[in-house]
Amino acid sequence: MMSRQSLLSLTVALPLITASLPALCDLRPLLQEGKQTLYQRVLTTPGCLLTEQAAGSGGELQPAFNRFYVYQRREQQGEEWLEVGPDSYGSISGWLPTSCTVDWKMQLTLAFTNPANRDRLMFFGEQDGLMAIFDDFEPSGQVAPLRAQLRRDGEAPGIVAQEPEYFVDLHEQFYLLPILEGEEIMTEAGFMTRLLRVASVSEAAEEEAQQAPDDVSAQLREFNAGVVFVIDSTISMGPYIERTREAVARIYQRIEQEDLTDRVRFGLVSFRDSVDAAPGIDYVTRMYANPGEVESGSDFMAQVADLSEAQASTVGWEEDAYAGVMQAVDDVEWSNFGARYIVLITDASAIEADSERSSTGLDADQVRLEAARHGIAVYTLHLKTPGGEQRGDHATAEAQYSNLSTFTGTGTSLYYPVDTGDVALFGQRVDALAAAITDQVHAAYLGEEAIGSALHAEDDTEDAGQQRLRDDMALIGHAMRLAYLGQATGSQAPPVFEAWISDRDLIAQHVPTTDVRILLTKGQLSDLSDVVSEILDAANAGLISPTDMFERLRSVAAAMGADPNQLQQGDGQQLGELGLMGEYLEDLPYQSEVLNLDEETWLSWDGLQQERFIRRLTTKLRHYQRYNADVDRWVALAEGADPRDDVYPVPLEMMP
Repeated sequence: MMSRQSLLSLTVALPLITASLPALCDLRPLLQEGKQTLYQRVLTTPGCLLTEQAAGSGGELQPAFNRFYVYQRREQQGEEWLEVGPDSYGSISGWLPTSCTVDWKMQLTLAFTNPANRDRLMFFGEQDGLMAIFDDFEPSGQVAPLRAQLRRDGEAPGIVAQEPEYFVDLHEQFYLLPILEGEEIMTEAGFMTRLLRVASVSEAAEEEAQQAPDDVSAQLREFNAGVVFVIDSTISMGPYIERTREAVARIYQRIEQEDLTDRVRFGLVSFRDSVDAAPGIDYVTRMYANPGEVESGSDFMAQVADLSEAQASTVGWEEDAYAGVMQAVDDVEWSNFGARYIVLITDASAIEADSERSSTGLDADQVRLEAARHGIAVYTLHLKTPGGEQRGDHATAEAQYSNLSTFTGTGTSLYYPVDTGDVALFGQRVDALAAAITDQVHAAYLGEEAIGSALHAEDDTEDAGQQRLRDDMALIGHAMRLAYLGQATGSQAPPVFEAWISDRDLIAQHVPTTDVRILLTKGQLSDLSDVVSEILDAANAGLISPTDMFERLRSVAAAMGADPNQLQQGDGQQLGELGLMGEYLEDLPYQSEVLNLDEETWLSWDGLQQERFIRRLTTKLRHYQRYNADVDRWVALAEGADPRDDVYPVPLEMMP
């Protein structure tokens, strides 16, 4: 609500009430220094009181990390005060002392990666302490003593806090870990790493947040798993369909013997190709069994009894595998399961997003991110049959599925080729996967903290691929357990205020500790979609006449009101300098392929390189469209804010 003092100043300045209306309608926050479109924003710290007037008494206690826009700054009694509102559309809440706020120039936040394959993140009080470690070619000499002291005493010199022991899933429980500033450095070991100053406050008290759950074993007894097989059912897949059915039937016998029917559920989705292109194949995808609705092994077998290979040929060798995976992602209630697995089985590559036969318009990057949003691990059993080899399809499929099956939580690739499409070897892989998942749930049911401890090879002669599958399953199972326990115990971000962290593990520097998310408003996401569409149109025109691309973009920028001085001709001019992209992209801590593209580079690329650029940008545009439609994940950062200032946590890798 606008303060009485602010309203009075408006009415005194403008004698006619009708004349004051435009001023009220046009009321906007203060701009950030040097910006034309970005407003000043602050975050509240613990104990912040919102008062009706500057330097007023009393006041209403504000939640930590409430985001406010700054409408006015005023010195009062030797202290600076801020007139603030919850959104950028003229709503005024009151006044805050600057001393209890933190400037938030970039709406960036962090999401922890799953700590299953790395050490817990340490929060440093000073940047110098973190820099000293990365300047050391053998950082373990500094890091090991700190971790040992943290384990022994619960504290260590220069360390403000540690990451929670259990995984905090941003999609299940949104938390704000805002980035206040950051820089990219090259470590002594040769890795590009971001050093980030962050702020963090959890709603729980510090001692409560750090307290371990009373009985982890009791929590784990409720751990369960959902597994959906996504099977290519085109011609030639008959033996593999039958062998998968056999594996599930066998594992269900064991599940029922061990009384785990309610703990492990299987489902099955079948996929083929475009029905428009080949009507005789009957369907693109079909859910034969939903794991949330399967009651027993006999029930599963009854539901999948009609599954068989298609009786008609599809148009090409590649099939719509992404459609099958996306039906499993979208149509299963994954929140009912602690461990979440999709097992893709196919002998062909996937139809790409830009093909007329693609029913989803998605590619491997997008499908992987959609699965990750639900915490799903996607395994791929790629049958390298002679037919695929004759068509030169194996390399394409391997590249697609290696990407699709990289589990975001640990960075592990869950792609497993089956050479020559050997049915017996395929059967061993399916048996091993199903048994390993069941072993994990059984171990949890028995109260074992180290899920995966029950995994063991039943055959000493198993090949290296089989052993890798088991090792990967143990790691992924551990990651699933940490995610499950984090949700079950209400694990929260550390209750610290300001600190420095690294986005890579201090020792295993190839392992990321965080994912950066940019919080875009609806207007920003819409503008970004429009600009990317314009760039794509220009790039497609540039395939025909490469010199036209930047000239066309200069015309678009001029129509959008860009500064004429920015539009001067010059081969070295980068796309980001044309004034097309929003200011919210300018200071982001990442290297943008699109913003850094200049005319000379574009002209030096051959047609294939240009087409790859267009394909990557098209992928991102489709993501923006999905984000806009994902109504459940738009977040209000302040109570009472205009919905237009709600934000969506967009992964930094999806920025142009």
